[in-house]
Amino acid sequence: MRATVLAGMVLMFFGVAFGAFGAHALAPQLSPQQAGWWHTAVQYQFWHAAALIALAGLGRPQLAQAAGVLLIGTLLFCGTLYAMALGAPLWLGMVTPVGGTLLLIGWALAIWTYLRCR
Repeated sequence: MRATVLAGMVLMFFGVAFGAFGAHALAPQLSPQQAGWWHTAVQYQFWHAAALIALAGLGRPQLAQAAGVLLIGTLLFCGTLYAMALGAPLWLGMVTPVGGTLLLIGWALAIWTYLRCR
């Protein structure tokens, strides 16, 4: 689970960087919709970074698969929102729900694994 902690820490680091970048450098140039996408991405990134660290802290290697799904979901969900906020084609928005679905699957898997391994 060391990789899970590291992934969570890296997401936290970039969450701080992206939050500051969005608030200071990007804010004057983003439309309200783009700013909303950016803000949502930063929030989800922080919550799921903390979740990865917390899952690793439970000391249950069986949760590694759930953590992996959560990591991929976070990267897809937040990554597409960041990209669209920066002006990427809006068709990327079709990928965002895939990331969100992976987040839901990751949480369901974490719950199921935790209950099964008690």
